[in-house]
Amino acid sequence: MSTNITWHAGHITRSEREDLLKQKGLTIWFTGLSASGKSTLASALEQHLLHLGVSSYRLDGDNIRFGLNKDLGFGPKDRTENIRRIAEVAKLFADSTTIALTSFISPYRSDRDAARKLHDDDGIPFIEVFVDAPLEVVEQRDPKGLYKKAKLGEIKEFTGVSAPYEQPSSPELHIKTDKSSIEESIKILVNYLKEKNYIANTL
Repeated sequence: MSTNITWHAGHITRSEREDLLKQKGLTIWFTGLSASGKSTLASALEQHLLHLGVSSYRLDGDNIRFGLNKDLGFGPKDRTENIRRIAEVAKLFADSTTIALTSFISPYRSDRDAARKLHDDDGIPFIEVFVDAPLEVVEQRDPKGLYKKAKLGEIKEFTGVSAPYEQPSSPELHIKTDKSSIEESIKILVNYLKEKNYIANTL
């Protein structure tokens, strides 16, 4: 716990920043099993939003472990710390009026709830998107061969095989990627953002 520190407020409020940049910051939190399509949807949405002129930035689970979280493993405590850190980073992006797109398995409901509370406490919108596909479908996709390795015992504490995944109880959006194409899923996401006035209806 850090001591002898003081929060240093800047000279501009979030609402002033939003007015000047004509954009509202928020976090879209993609959660689901490995190979459910989280990173695919986050990447496609990031590209789509940027082409609309909307500032967005993707924070990917694997990518973050190459840098910020490279000191963390995959046990319960490290998974919780992984999500705590990324929630803080996503909130900073959202505070800057960027739309932060996070694609993390984030298997524990309590960790996702903590990420939401962090945003709620600061008045920043948090949109949980459950990217859902049956276990047999993600095992069949298995682009990295992780499910095969997990079933052979080569990967310990693998979500969906030897570690639990707690499904969201009330996500803002529930997208079933075994039934919706990438294009259809992006349309669902963008329409939601427009309906909630997070991005302009004219885009």
